[in-house]
Amino acid sequence: MYQTKIALTDEQRAILDGAQGETMAKVMETLVRYGELFGAEKMVPVTGKYNHLVTSFGLKALGSVYDLMDQLIEAGALSGQKFTADPRPLDSNVPSSFLQDLVFKKFMYSRQADYEKQLQKLGLLDANAFTCTCYLPEVGNIPQKGEVLSWAESSAVVYANSVLGARCNRNSGIIDLMGSVAGYVPCFGLLTDEGRRATWRVEVRTSKKPEAQLLGSAIGMKVMEDVPYIVGLDRWLGGRLDESARSYLKDFGAATASNGAVGLYHVEGITPEAVEQGDSLLAEGFRTYVIDDAELQRVYDSYPVIWKNREAQPRLCFMGCPHFSLDQLCDWTDRLEAALVAEGQRRVRIPTVFTASPGVIREFSDTARGAKLRYMGVVLSYICPLMYMNNPLSTRMPVITSSNKLRTYTSARYYTDEEILSILTKGGL
Repeated sequence: MYQTKIALTDEQRAILDGAQGETMAKVMETLVRYGELFGAEKMVPVTGKYNHLVTSFGLKALGSVYDLMDQLIEAGALSGQKFTADPRPLDSNVPSSFLQDLVFKKFMYSRQADYEKQLQKLGLLDANAFTCTCYLPEVGNIPQKGEVLSWAESSAVVYANSVLGARCNRNSGIIDLMGSVAGYVPCFGLLTDEGRRATWRVEVRTSKKPEAQLLGSAIGMKVMEDVPYIVGLDRWLGGRLDESARSYLKDFGAATASNGAVGLYHVEGITPEAVEQGDSLLAEGFRTYVIDDAELQRVYDSYPVIWKNREAQPRLCFMGCPHFSLDQLCDWTDRLEAALVAEGQRRVRIPTVFTASPGVIREFSDTARGAKLRYMGVVLSYICPLMYMNNPLSTRMPVITSSNKLRTYTSARYYTDEEILSILTKGGL
């Protein structure tokens, strides 16, 4: 019998003591031990309708993960909720060499098909429920304000906490599944009122709407895992949480979470808790960070270029990390078409991949814009760019992106949206 200082209900204690079998007892013990590490005093029910898993890729090296999944399935310890999962790592439509294909399919992701079968048995929402933007309406995994989640995907966690007002810690992979299997998660950090208070006041004083990925990067690197309360951004977002603002905050949040470790931010006048509570969300002794044009330029100039040849011409462009929303796909198609016409061009000058969830792709592809994007030579894919780039063959390629998350975790080189648009239509750097 495992002894813990965490206060457990009778039902939770019974699970820990083996009332639902040895496997469920191990699941509960894992969650209890996890909570102990962070000072949790109790376990609380997972109340979100769906879960989301970060481990979506069938890496050959993850043998212990597949063994664990088999053990859960055999014991009937399945997810208490249907769940979505992060994007697939493979798509034959994405440009790749023969050697890359060989590495991807025979060595790196050789367990992909088998792993997806395991996920379906555990409770995958449907066969195409693979995306990092599960909270978009085309996917349907949209938590409600105040719901307790057991997610791990950093960009999804920060969006759910900040834009939707749900409650979720930055969990690790597998812990997200454990919480859903047991139906409980330890209560600490961003699940508590105190943990959601801001310890930074960030003042945005830019002369124009700041690039979402660049602003998020600046804030993430400054506040790290703390909670920022952001003022001055609402005027650039039109003062309301519409689809355009949601897309902006999706990318902004992903950068705060990857360039730092932000799990929650508040935007004055925009995000739900900031609208309700205002600057009372600021904790005593908060610090202030001012972001103006010069500060954004300083951050941009600080990014390292780790290409073997800094002067190389790009061979591939990835856009949509995290996955594009439908609004972003429409906007990028219109901007790209106008820029190509202005340059007297019909197709993009370098191979380009826009990524989005299968649901968004399905809805977009049947429109006139979908046909235009294909005509302009852009590949539309459900792939995870990170998983494509996470190997030595891809690392040697000069890849460009406007995703600060992709820049941070891979060798991809960051450019602003406007710079990317110029490169795609004019060619060269």
